[in-house]
Amino acid sequence: MANIHSQKKRILRAERERRENRRYTSAVKTYFRRLERAIADGEADTAETEHRTLVRTIDKAVKSGALHRNNGARKKARAARLRRGD
Repeated sequence: MANIHSQKKRILRAERERRENRRYTSAVKTYFRRLERAIADGEADTAETEHRTLVRTIDKAVKSGALHRNNGARKKARAARLRRGD
């Protein structure tokens, strides 16, 4: 454990930021699985809604820094390809 006050604060802040990043990355994975399931079940309306939610979540994750922008772009492209049926 750190002895310096500012380092103790930094440890707490890093943990808080790590949890925030995990929330974003976990949500992206969850929405991706939901999109895949909707497409597999043939539910077009649900798939459209899930795709929109997934893209919105990816954009927010990139904006906050939880995902790198290239990683976000790759995930969005993969989701679009999945939705198109390629």
